[in-house]
Amino acid sequence: MSPDHGMKKSLNFPVRISQFLFFLHFFLSVDAQEPVPPAYLHTDSLWVDSVYNSLSPRERIGQLIMVAAFSNRGPEQQAEIERLIRDAGIGGIAFFQGGPVRQSGLVNRYQSISKVPILMAIDAEWGLAMRLDSTPTFPYQIALGAIRDNEIIYRMGAEIGRELTEIGIQMNFAPVVDVNSNPNNPVINYRSFGENPTLVAAKGRAYMNGLQDMHILATAKHFPGHGDTESDSHNTLPEIKHSASRLNSVELLPFRNAIQEGVTGIMTAHLHIPSLDPTPDLASSLSEKIVTGLLKEEMGFKGLIVTDALDMQAADGYHSPGELEALAFQAGNDILLI
Repeated sequence: MSPDHGMKKSLNFPVRISQFLFFLHFFLSVDAQEPVPPAYLHTDSLWVDSVYNSLSPRERIGQLIMVAAFSNRGPEQQAEIERLIRDAGIGGIAFFQGGPVRQSGLVNRYQSISKVPILMAIDAEWGLAMRLDSTPTFPYQIALGAIRDNEIIYRMGAEIGRELTEIGIQMNFAPVVDVNSNPNNPVINYRSFGENPTLVAAKGRAYMNGLQDMHILATAKHFPGHGDTESDSHNTLPEIKHSASRLNSVELLPFRNAIQEGVTGIMTAHLHIPSLDPTPDLASSLSEKIVTGLLKEEMGFKGLIVTDALDMQAADGYHSPGELEALAFQAGNDILLI
């Protein structure tokens, strides 16, 4: 997601966080072999299966949906989220603008009224300050691309992960592993580590490992690569005209590396890429050839796949409500965002 969707280092207030069983699996160590499977696949899922089997078909559909929430919009917005929890059984909440104390109170409230523990997520590419007031700001990824010691990036990821845990968040929509190969890109730009695919992969890996070592789900984005566009998918459907061979050597390299290292999540982008799927006006996030065929089958990704926000014009502008969500699910996405 883009930053325009509009902490102190220690916060001493309680946050009750119920989590899906596979989030608890993060406390287990992972093997150092390659490829490293996402940690939550390492043990059985009896609890998850038992809860899932108790849900109605409507409730199971609700578990696919992650909605936007704010901690600075007052009681009306809170009441709407509570309605969606009770009536639709939503499975996830992505927090946007607000403050850490207010958000923590809402996390506790929303978890307490949900039949199934809710997956809480946020965009915190350069820390909580990307979304919340009164919190530390870390460097943009383009600045991190200029430093030589990736251990610093790992430590940053771990600190961001610690702060996310303090306010009840389990998933960070970071790192950005798009290769910034187009200087006219209006939406990635300073959010990328740079124009060198190998450098982007290494620094993305360090950030990812920092988050995941603090038991936060990292989400590499925006698959299969949003770096070489001259338009913003919030406003239109960007087209990438590169061959499959070029995509494989540049755009896909950081994603392949993240998968080899055991990244837990990947966010699919709203792009039109004819060399991968020529279907007119079909975003890559809605393409079964790209999400299932390329990401799952060819690249072997076994973690969580989340769409970029489905209210963005690149997706929402070409499909009717209902059709859009069905296409996203049929393509192979696990979480339908906003």
